[in-house]
Amino acid sequence: MTLTRFHPCTHSPPIGKKLGSGQYADVFSAHLVSDPTQLVAIKKIKVGPEVQEWGISHDSLREIKFLQELSHPNIIRLYSVFSTKNQNLNLVLEQLPQGDLLKLIQDTNNINYNASDIKAWMGMLCRAVWFCHQNFVLHRDIKPNNLLIAANGEVKLADFGLARSFADPHAPMTYNTITKWYRPPELYYQANFYSGAVDIWSVGCVFAELVQRWPFLYSNPDGDLAMIAKICEQVGTPTEDNWPGVSKLRGYVPVAKQDINPVKKRVDWETNFSTVGPAGADLLMNMFALDPRKRPTAAQILEHHYWTSDPRPSRLEDLPRQGGGLDTMGEDLKRRGGELPNTRGDKVARKIDFGSMIG
Repeated sequence: MTLTRFHPCTHSPPIGKKLGSGQYADVFSAHLVSDPTQLVAIKKIKVGPEVQEWGISHDSLREIKFLQELSHPNIIRLYSVFSTKNQNLNLVLEQLPQGDLLKLIQDTNNINYNASDIKAWMGMLCRAVWFCHQNFVLHRDIKPNNLLIAANGEVKLADFGLARSFADPHAPMTYNTITKWYRPPELYYQANFYSGAVDIWSVGCVFAELVQRWPFLYSNPDGDLAMIAKICEQVGTPTEDNWPGVSKLRGYVPVAKQDINPVKKRVDWETNFSTVGPAGADLLMNMFALDPRKRPTAAQILEHHYWTSDPRPSRLEDLPRQGGGLDTMGEDLKRRGGELPNTRGDKVARKIDFGSMIG
């Protein structure tokens, strides 16, 4: 990658303003030397034990690798990478000054949005996921605070620290990934072989959260058994009848017949998600298929009749975009993949075993 020279911003935002600081990274505002009008965010990865052992953190390596390969209007842009004398790795990313979707969802007092806005945001997310999957990349951490908002209102998928290539269907992958409230049942059942269906489940969680303005699979406590119970309550209990082969997964927990929750019917989805109409409820129901083989692909999602049904998606210029501003972007980028924001308990999705061959 060709390196570009940067220095701290000399006008609004303030010189070298720190946008966020965490255990994993610090984030600063800057601009291109060659074009002072081009604002960027510098994500300064802190030197941790894995850097000392491996020379670079696995999360950073993944993020650099995949952002170099993925160029799409709805994926955050990586301009360059440079290192400093103290071994800090610096990622130079496009600056997305309007914050994130999570802040929009949470600000119920000041932000109102409608079915057209939801359709516009979901369209941008689904196009980003489609592009990732077309290039055999699983994101594995889709959630509202990884959906940043550009100055023009465009939503961009960020944080590829947990991303993984799935070009080889025979390569095992870790099940201990994806932030818990957005993690599909097959990963709770310890599946090591999976596909883009894990991202589709997460997309469904974002869709539902946009409608309800609360995490669809919120659970406190959020241990694995509690999360499985929440999935059973909200979607239905996985069984051999609705998911052939599920009982063979090593983490599967049998459920007594009298405790089985039936799979939610179409009328349940249409009642609980009437905001997005029958077509939106149908799409959401399909995304939450317990059997990952029955979930639609990203390409099939983009062909769903939801997108052509009324109402039409909002134009970019009409979308709410007060998602917390630059400081929110800094807070999002400072976190290691898999973490929830502090306001939601700061729960970590997984512990990384850097010596493991399974990613």
